[in-house]
Amino acid sequence: MEKTTTKNEISYPMRINRYLALHKYSSRREADELIAKGVVTINGKKAKLGDKVNEKDVVTVNMKVQGAAKKYVYFAYNKAKGVVTHTPKDGQKSIKQVTYLADDVFPVGRLDKNSHGLIILSNDGRITDRLLSPEYDHEKEYIVKVNKPITNIFLKIMARGVQLEDFKTKPCIVKKKNEQTFNIILTEGKKHQIRRMCANLGWAVNDLQRVRIMNIKLGNLGVGQQKKIENEELAIFLKSLGL
Repeated sequence: MEKTTTKNEISYPMRINRYLALHKYSSRREADELIAKGVVTINGKKAKLGDKVNEKDVVTVNMKVQGAAKKYVYFAYNKAKGVVTHTPKDGQKSIKQVTYLADDVFPVGRLDKNSHGLIILSNDGRITDRLLSPEYDHEKEYIVKVNKPITNIFLKIMARGVQLEDFKTKPCIVKKKNEQTFNIILTEGKKHQIRRMCANLGWAVNDLQRVRIMNIKLGNLGVGQQKKIENEELAIFLKSLGL
């Protein structure tokens, strides 16, 4: 089938793997696999790795060929403190080392070593940019405990945006839970962002837990456990990502 996107999203000619990724068939890496399997054609001819597509070219993908259609899986996982998301160093444990995952399943995004809570695991490379890029404004919710009582000024500045060394954080939703704990809902996720925001205002984070990513909630999922995201929950999640 042939799909189109708006002109401001694409510039022709473009590589065939980028074309397939933009048209939601796959990630770029997965697109290379589809091309290698011989299921992609450009104007009726089998595509080759590195081929380029022009605006009026007709691209087809025969997903009916056995093995062409990848079965995507999605899991909610409750990461423990001390476990790293990617690239463990000496003595560290990664998510892949402490739980069962198929070889092609990976953590989508990061949650630093000293934080805990929800992270999504999947083999769907299409969702990475759509979930993590701040331009999409997808909500991520955290519960944060700090080292001293929270003030109204602290809440107001956190909510309207904090000027850090290299950028100012986007406005966000911040609600006090008790004297030293608050909820925060972000639509961006720069490295150590919440910890840096608090430190900038003179507070230190004692505990940081992510409890929601878009419509996916941590709920009562135990530490180190994972559950499959499926049915209506999955449909809402993928629809919100434009997939």
